Formats: sequence, C-alpha cells, structure tokens
Amino acid sequence: MEKPSLERPKILQPSGGYENLKSYQVAKLLYGVTVRFVDRYIPIGSRTKDQMEQAARSGERNIAEGSKLSATTKKLELNLTNVARASIDELRKDYESFLEQRKLPLWEPMDPRRKELSNARCKDPDEVAQWIKALWEREQTARHAAPEAPRTARTPDTVKARAFAEISANVGQTLCKIAMHLLDKQVDSQARTFEQEGGFSERLYKVRSELKKHQQKD
Repeated sequence: MEKPSLERPKILQPSGGYENLKSYQVAKLLYGVTVRFVDRYIPIGSRTKDQMEQAARSGERNIAEGSKLSATTKKLELNLTNVARASIDELRKDYESFLEQRKLPLWEPMDPRRKELSNARCKDPDEVAQWIKALWEREQTARHAAPEAPRTARTPDTVKARAFAEISANVGQTLCKIAMHLLDKQVDSQARTFEQEGGFSERLYKVRSELKKHQQKD
C-alpha cells in the first residue's frame, strides 16, 4: 500500500501583477498628471518641481517593487507599500501648498467634483485634461447663466489661467487622496496576510519541520 504523499505548503507566494492593482493604476495616472502639472505651473529649476516629480514617481515605483518582491518577503512588500503611501502624502501637501500660496480654494472633502473625477475613471493624463476642460466650460456656462453674473465677450486670460490652475491642482490633490485610500486598504490586507502566513523564512521553517516529522514516521 502506497504511503500518502506529504502535501507541502507553498514557500513562494504569488507575486507581480501590479498592473492590475487599483492603487498602482491611480499612482501611475497621478505621476503622469503631476509631470504635466509641474511643467505648466512650476518654474524650471525649482526645488518644488523636482520634489513633486520624485514623490509621484516614488509612489508608482514602490507599489510595483513591493508587488514583485511579495513572493519572498511580505515584510518588505509591506514596507514599500508604506513608502509609496508616504510619498503620495508628501505630493498631496505640495498640491495643497500650491493652492494656498496662490490663494486658490482647496475643494472641500465632500465637493461633488471630487466624486465626479473619481467616477470618470480617467485612464491617462489626456483624459484628465479633457475632464478639466469640460469642467471649466461647464462652470463658465453656469456663471454666465446666473442673473448677477457680468456679461463679458470672453473670460480674461488671467482669470481663465487661475481657474485652470485651481482645477488642475485640486485634481492632483484628489488623485493623491484616492491613491492613499487604496494604499491604506492594501497595507491592512498585507499586514493581515503577514500575521497569518509569516514571511519566507517562517514558511521555509514550516516546510522543513513537516518534512522532518514525515521522515521520522517513515
């Protein structure tokens, strides 16, 4: 009679596939949007320009790196996800500082434009730019339709530029908030997995222990 074979627990866990993570998709979009934003609104050579680009890049890259390393080290995956979250939080502060320094309003947490942007599910910076333009045009139409609104042949360039700067910075800040929310959930999930399954060394020890017990029975 054949002895039942030992069913070994998996040492290596699934890894990669970061392109399918919602957090990565939003972080990648945020990076593209941020590069365009700083090119348009932040002076060349400015330290803020470099900081914003690096923070956005760090968010995207650390999510990807953490996902790739998840097979062998859940602890490092968790650490890199936290680094990504911290980088995007720094970027959020930069967008808010941009608005504050120029005396432009920061959208309230429950501002319907935030939800509208989230629901738009923009896939790339071009779609975000189209959304910004459509929002500005809609708001312009609403202002001109109001009884107290002044009737002008066209909106002055300075007013239009400030309006686009306000919307663009709030879009960046909103994308930061969305990415951070997704990463918070990702960190919680990774922490639970690490607590339940341990890291690579612990899984390897478990396999070796079970093999040893099985051999002693033989």
